Amino acid sequence: MQRAQKILETTFGYPRFRLNQADIVGSLLKGEDVLALMPTGGGKSLCYQVPALVLEGVCVVISPLVALMQDQVDALNQLGIKAAFLNSSLSVPQARQTEQALLRGELKLLYVAPERLVTERCLSLLAQVKVNLFAIDEAHCVSQWGHDFRPEYQRLSILAEQFPHSPRIALTATADEATRKEIISHLRLENAARYINSFDRPNIRYAINESGSNRDALWRFIQQNHTNDAGIVYCLSRKKVEATAQWLTKQGRVALPYHAGMDSQQRLQNQQRFLRDSGVIIVATIAFGMGIDKPDVRFVAHLSLPKSMEAYYQETGRAGRDGLPASAWMAYGLQDVITLRQMMQQSEASEQYKQISQQKLEAMLGLCELISCRRQTLLSYFGEDLKEPCGNCDNCLSPPQTFDATEAAQKALSCVYRSGQQFGVVYLIDILLGKDSEKIQKNQHHRLSTFAIGQDLSIAEWRSLFRQLIAQGLLFVDSERFGAIRLTEKSRSLLKGEVKLLARKQTRPAATAKSGRKSNSPLASIHQPLMQALKQLRKSLADEQGLPPYVVFHDATLMQMAEQRPQSLQQMQFISGVGERKLAQYGRAFLDVVTAHPLPNTVSSEYSDEVNQMLIGLAQGEDLDAIAQQQKVAMDVIYQQLASVAASNELDLLQLLPISTDDFQLIQQALTTCNDEPGGRVRAACKLLDEQFSKALIQCVAAANVP
Repeated sequence: MQRAQKILETTFGYPRFRLNQADIVGSLLKGEDVLALMPTGGGKSLCYQVPALVLEGVCVVISPLVALMQDQVDALNQLGIKAAFLNSSLSVPQARQTEQALLRGELKLLYVAPERLVTERCLSLLAQVKVNLFAIDEAHCVSQWGHDFRPEYQRLSILAEQFPHSPRIALTATADEATRKEIISHLRLENAARYINSFDRPNIRYAINESGSNRDALWRFIQQNHTNDAGIVYCLSRKKVEATAQWLTKQGRVALPYHAGMDSQQRLQNQQRFLRDSGVIIVATIAFGMGIDKPDVRFVAHLSLPKSMEAYYQETGRAGRDGLPASAWMAYGLQDVITLRQMMQQSEASEQYKQISQQKLEAMLGLCELISCRRQTLLSYFGEDLKEPCGNCDNCLSPPQTFDATEAAQKALSCVYRSGQQFGVVYLIDILLGKDSEKIQKNQHHRLSTFAIGQDLSIAEWRSLFRQLIAQGLLFVDSERFGAIRLTEKSRSLLKGEVKLLARKQTRPAATAKSGRKSNSPLASIHQPLMQALKQLRKSLADEQGLPPYVVFHDATLMQMAEQRPQSLQQMQFISGVGERKLAQYGRAFLDVVTAHPLPNTVSSEYSDEVNQMLIGLAQGEDLDAIAQQQKVAMDVIYQQLASVAASNELDLLQLLPISTDDFQLIQQALTTCNDEPGGRVRAACKLLDEQFSKALIQCVAAANVP
């Protein structure tokens, strides 16, 4: 393990292993098979890359992500690691060149798609070299019940037969207990060491939005939270992908479509722009995203309801891989529930598959209608217990209002029954609201006892309630009868008044902010100018080499440079993510940018952004009144900021405060007189001076008058 630790530090630039990485690497070095479940962004790739460099031979990485292999190989080559890939994007001469490099022992890692790996030619090729390790990435693809099922994965058991002495590691970020059992069974990992890390992604804020207009809700979310950030927007259909991308483009954002119906070259170009440019939004079907290594995706938005908790977790996990704050936002409405219910019923799959899919959808709907912490429920689905509410989901931050919906629900259920259980939601709401339409008159439904009994609720409130009734299994959408709403056996006890129903209140969306939000970056504002300069240099270096910027350095590495401001290459080597190769290749250029952006002597990262802004303003000759106007705060707030740093910064308060020398001395005398007052000298001095001066101003003078 000493050599593994050394490689981690010198090649990858990280001081220590994270989570269970060290144990996993240790197991592989001992020749053991491994099943590893780690959250997205948890460092799965290091678990096989480090032992690949320690052991003699080549590590074969089986990955379904053909379109991303080039970037994965580029990232390794940047570290000085000999890596290559074999997939359908290579010409015959290029493939032969890679095969020859493999046979000559020049490669340490080879990426192969599962379809190619199981061919006789590929297996014969690998039999001619020493394979030190097989890494099976995205191992959940083996599950026939999963959202990413790939039949070829179930044939990977052949590796245990033909390469019995090469350890295998199966890795995934998404697997419930049933999927884990499938992975173990199909990949023959019964004796594998198992490492199950927490599924929690605490940096992601989960929010599910009730919306009648998904586009408007999406735009509000982006404007208020991610004005210039990169993000992914998922839609159910290709048509919706195209329309949403065009609409976002008209709003002024760079938004690109991605779906299986596009020309492959255009799809690849859009993917590359998303990976390599900043602030790009990709609008996609679920065909996009698995294995996307872009660390600075700040949000994932769903305009269509995912079919399962696994799909939701996998897709939202593409946000915030760098560990910085990110958002998982979803617009969810009545039509989502109806559409997915109908799709399930109309599926030609086996009854067993339908039943399992239905159970997965029920769990997803339960998450949407939840009135408690969403993260606790999400983690519980994967068998993990979060003791306390997370404090970083919409339900924790703004607890939803609920109401006793028993009577309203009984009206809705009764309306369904009395109208013959053969109409859709829109028509049923018309009856409840007493709409005098031709269709209602023709059906004689204006004579029903439920006609006009629901006028105490709005159309939006009725739609919300019907959605919750369907989601909770009290109503059933009959796809064979054109979406007619029918009662279920479960509704009987509610109709009889044997149980009560607590429902979420329909809420109005907040108005769109006229300007973008303040940055939610954890980096203090005093470091932002340097951070932007470092990003510009990174982009320039990446463009010269045709690489995504994050392959040069991740944002987290640049943030550490901006905060610590190394003054030599020796100091630079202690920045996380700066290994020997990158230090030699890029160290001097980034060091020059750091030294070109010195901080004023008065500021400190220990101070708040507002205090540092005040100190920078004072250093530039601005007066306190101008600073108060810039910060849009009262003068007393500025006085409090000044008092907090006056003594440590040796500020000349007599020159800074807008009072005369006589008044300054008068306050000093009052403070001296009240020095031993039990209630505190500032408060006592304020009373002694008949509150002629504010408490904050007196506190400012006191800060420079410590006896």
